[in-house]
Amino acid sequence: MSKFFRPDMVLNGTWGNVWIDSDYMAQATALQAKFKLTKTDVAQTGTLAKGQKTTGIEGTGTLKLNKTSSYFISRLLSDIKQGKSPVITIISDIDDPTVNGNERVKLTGVMFDELTLADWEAGKLGEESYPFTFEDAELLDAIPD
Repeated sequence: MSKFFRPDMVLNGTWGNVWIDSDYMAQATALQAKFKLTKTDVAQTGTLAKGQKTTGIEGTGTLKLNKTSSYFISRLLSDIKQGKSPVITIISDIDDPTVNGNERVKLTGVMFDELTLADWEAGKLGEESYPFTFEDAELLDAIPD
């Protein structure tokens, strides 16, 4: 890893792209996905400090979009009303032209936590925000150091 970097090498989210299964989501404005580590305390003799061991991971995230259609209602409502949880794949791609390469991450086993049916306000542009969980992630393309 270099000790210095040029400021234009910092990724700009404007160049981010999202796919839900094979559907390109041009209306996406933000995507965050992360693994939260579950840790268990480990008792140790000879010290008052608690040690910790990672014993699990939990994938969580949020997808934000401009409200341009009824895509999510059409895609999820029928299944949700039947007690089904649709499982999808999300691919995130950030390809800033000033950076040496792009970063693509594939999230699998994605399940949305909620479905917004109506959320609007006069004089305000429509937005949607969908929190989700996921089972696994894979780095498809990496930006070199």
